[in-house]
Amino acid sequence: MSTPPPKAAPATAHQLFETLSRLNIEYLNHSHAAVMTVEQSQALRGPIHGLHAKNLFLKDKKGGLWLVVAEEGQSIDLKDLRKRLGVANLSFAKAEILMDVLGVTPGTVTPFAVINDGGAQVRLVLDAKLANAPQTNFHPLDNAQTTTVSGAGLVKFLHSFDHAPLIINFTASEADTSD
Repeated sequence: MSTPPPKAAPATAHQLFETLSRLNIEYLNHSHAAVMTVEQSQALRGPIHGLHAKNLFLKDKKGGLWLVVAEEGQSIDLKDLRKRLGVANLSFAKAEILMDVLGVTPGTVTPFAVINDGGAQVRLVLDAKLANAPQTNFHPLDNAQTTTVSGAGLVKFLHSFDHAPLIINFTASEADTSD
Protein backbone atom coordinates (compact mmCIF):
# COMPACT_ATOMS: atom_id res chain seq x y z
CA MET A 1 0.00 0.00 0.00
CA SER A 2 1.50 3.34 -1.01
CA THR A 3 1.22 6.45 1.09
CA PRO A 4 -0.55 9.46 -0.41
CA PRO A 5 1.60 12.42 -1.39
CA PRO A 6 1.92 15.08 1.30
CA LYS A 7 -0.69 17.81 1.15
CA ALA A 8 0.63 21.20 0.06
CA ALA A 9 0.93 23.86 2.74
CA PRO A 10 -2.03 26.25 2.83
CA ALA A 11 -1.65 29.43 0.80
CA THR A 12 -0.47 32.56 2.58
CA ALA A 13 -1.95 36.04 2.44
CA HIS A 14 0.96 37.05 0.21
CA GLN A 15 0.15 34.24 -2.23
CA LEU A 16 -3.50 35.32 -2.18
CA PHE A 17 -2.51 38.90 -3.07
CA GLU A 18 -0.35 37.62 -5.93
CA THR A 19 -3.33 35.61 -7.19
CA LEU A 20 -5.68 38.60 -6.98
CA SER A 21 -3.15 40.66 -8.96
CA ARG A 22 -2.72 37.91 -11.56
CA LEU A 23 -6.53 37.79 -11.97
CA ASN A 24 -6.64 41.61 -12.34
CA ILE A 25 -8.84 41.91 -9.26
CA GLU A 26 -8.32 45.24 -7.52
CA TYR A 27 -7.92 44.99 -3.77
CA LEU A 28 -6.94 47.09 -0.79
CA ASN A 29 -5.44 45.47 2.29
CA HIS A 30 -5.62 46.70 5.88
CA SER A 31 -3.56 45.39 8.82
CA HIS A 32 -4.98 45.40 12.36
CA ALA A 33 -4.91 43.39 15.57
CA ALA A 34 -6.05 39.80 15.19
CA VAL A 35 -9.83 39.37 15.52
CA MET A 36 -11.78 36.16 16.07
CA THR A 37 -15.39 37.35 15.94
CA VAL A 38 -17.62 39.80 14.07
CA GLU A 39 -17.91 41.81 17.30
CA GLN A 40 -14.12 42.14 17.63
CA SER A 41 -13.88 43.13 13.98
CA GLN A 42 -16.51 45.84 14.44
CA ALA A 43 -14.62 47.27 17.41
CA LEU A 44 -11.28 47.44 15.56
CA ARG A 45 -12.47 48.16 12.05
CA GLY A 46 -11.87 51.89 11.88
CA PRO A 47 -12.15 53.37 8.40
CA ILE A 48 -12.51 50.15 6.41
CA HIS A 49 -15.40 50.92 4.06
CA GLY A 50 -17.80 48.48 2.45
CA LEU A 51 -19.77 45.47 3.59
CA HIS A 52 -18.27 43.04 6.07
CA ALA A 53 -19.05 39.34 6.27
CA LYS A 54 -19.54 36.44 8.58
CA ASN A 55 -18.57 32.97 7.42
CA LEU A 56 -20.16 29.70 8.50
CA PHE A 57 -18.41 26.41 7.72
CA LEU A 58 -21.12 23.75 7.73
CA LYS A 59 -21.60 20.05 7.06
CA ASP A 60 -24.80 18.40 5.86
CA LYS A 61 -26.12 14.99 6.89
CA LYS A 62 -24.39 13.23 3.97
CA GLY A 63 -21.03 14.85 4.80
CA GLY A 64 -21.22 17.59 2.16
CA LEU A 65 -19.30 20.72 3.14
CA TRP A 66 -20.68 24.24 2.79
CA LEU A 67 -19.15 27.66 3.31
CA VAL A 68 -21.89 30.22 3.86
CA VAL A 69 -20.72 33.81 3.42
CA ALA A 70 -23.27 36.42 4.50
CA GLU A 71 -23.32 40.10 5.34
CA GLU A 72 -22.25 40.35 8.98
CA GLY A 73 -25.63 41.60 10.27
CA GLN A 74 -27.67 38.97 8.45
CA SER A 75 -29.27 36.31 10.62
CA ILE A 76 -29.03 32.82 9.16
CA ASP A 77 -31.80 30.33 9.89
CA LEU A 78 -30.13 26.94 9.36
CA LYS A 79 -33.49 25.19 9.06
CA ASP A 80 -34.56 27.56 6.26
CA LEU A 81 -31.12 27.36 4.66
CA ARG A 82 -31.11 23.56 4.51
CA LYS A 83 -34.51 23.67 2.77
CA ARG A 84 -33.20 26.21 0.27
CA LEU A 85 -30.13 24.06 -0.39
CA GLY A 86 -32.12 20.83 -0.56
CA VAL A 87 -30.04 19.07 2.08
CA ALA A 88 -30.87 17.22 5.27
CA ASN A 89 -29.54 18.81 8.44
CA LEU A 90 -26.80 21.41 8.62
CA SER A 91 -24.39 21.65 11.50
CA PHE A 92 -21.08 23.33 12.13
CA ALA A 93 -18.17 21.29 10.80
CA LYS A 94 -15.22 20.48 13.02
CA ALA A 95 -12.12 22.68 13.09
CA GLU A 96 -10.00 19.74 11.88
CA ILE A 97 -12.07 19.49 8.69
CA LEU A 98 -11.85 23.26 8.20
CA MET A 99 -8.06 23.10 8.37
CA ASP A 100 -7.80 19.98 6.24
CA VAL A 101 -10.03 21.26 3.42
CA LEU A 102 -9.72 25.07 3.49
CA GLY A 103 -6.37 25.45 5.25
CA VAL A 104 -7.65 27.94 7.83
CA THR A 105 -8.59 27.86 11.50
CA PRO A 106 -11.70 29.19 13.27
CA GLY A 107 -11.52 32.98 13.29
CA THR A 108 -9.80 33.09 9.90
CA VAL A 109 -12.59 31.59 7.78
CA THR A 110 -12.98 33.44 4.51
CA PRO A 111 -14.22 32.80 0.98
CA PHE A 112 -10.62 33.36 -0.13
CA ALA A 113 -9.81 30.00 1.51
CA VAL A 114 -11.13 28.18 -1.57
CA ILE A 115 -7.60 28.80 -2.87
CA ASN A 116 -6.69 25.79 -0.69
CA ASP A 117 -9.59 23.55 -1.78
CA GLY A 118 -8.09 22.02 -4.90
CA GLY A 119 -10.60 19.18 -4.85
CA ALA A 120 -13.58 21.58 -4.79
CA GLN A 121 -14.98 19.75 -1.76
CA VAL A 122 -16.75 22.83 -0.41
CA ARG A 123 -19.90 24.34 -1.94
CA LEU A 124 -19.94 28.09 -1.47
CA VAL A 125 -23.12 30.00 -0.66
CA LEU A 126 -22.79 33.76 -1.09
CA ASP A 127 -25.15 36.46 0.14
CA ALA A 128 -26.52 38.45 -2.83
CA LYS A 129 -25.76 41.67 -0.90
CA LEU A 130 -22.06 40.80 -0.95
CA ALA A 131 -22.04 39.55 -4.55
CA ASN A 132 -23.48 42.86 -5.74
CA ALA A 133 -21.60 45.24 -3.43
CA PRO A 134 -19.02 47.72 -4.72
CA GLN A 135 -16.84 46.97 -1.68
CA THR A 136 -16.72 43.79 0.43
CA ASN A 137 -14.27 42.86 3.16
CA PHE A 138 -12.80 39.51 4.17
CA HIS A 139 -9.78 38.15 5.99
CA PRO A 140 -7.03 37.26 3.52
CA LEU A 141 -6.34 33.87 5.19
CA ASP A 142 -5.06 35.85 8.21
CA ASN A 143 -7.30 37.40 10.86
CA ALA A 144 -4.86 40.26 11.51
CA GLN A 145 -5.73 41.70 8.10
CA THR A 146 -8.82 42.66 6.11
CA THR A 147 -8.90 42.79 2.34
CA THR A 148 -11.40 44.87 0.38
CA VAL A 149 -12.54 43.70 -3.07
CA SER A 150 -15.67 44.32 -5.11
CA GLY A 151 -18.40 41.72 -5.01
CA ALA A 152 -17.77 41.11 -8.72
CA GLY A 153 -14.06 40.65 -7.97
CA LEU A 154 -14.87 38.08 -5.28
CA VAL A 155 -17.15 36.16 -7.65
CA LYS A 156 -14.42 36.22 -10.32
CA PHE A 157 -11.93 34.86 -7.76
CA LEU A 158 -14.31 32.08 -6.70
CA HIS A 159 -14.95 31.04 -10.32
CA SER A 160 -11.19 30.95 -10.98
CA PHE A 161 -10.91 28.22 -8.31
CA ASP A 162 -13.91 26.22 -9.58
CA HIS A 163 -16.13 27.39 -6.74
CA ALA A 164 -19.02 29.04 -8.56
CA PRO A 165 -21.05 30.43 -5.68
CA LEU A 166 -24.71 29.73 -5.11
CA ILE A 167 -25.94 33.31 -4.65
CA ILE A 168 -28.82 33.61 -2.19
CA ASN A 169 -30.88 36.59 -1.13
CA PHE A 170 -30.90 35.96 2.61
CA THR A 171 -33.39 38.75 3.25
CA ALA A 172 -36.08 36.72 1.44
CA SER A 173 -37.30 33.56 3.11
CA GLU A 174 -37.56 30.25 1.27
CA ALA A 175 -41.32 30.71 1.09
CA ASP A 176 -40.85 34.12 -0.55
CA THR A 177 -38.54 32.77 -3.27
CA SER A 178 -40.19 29.50 -4.23
CA ASP A 179 -42.35 30.90 -7.08
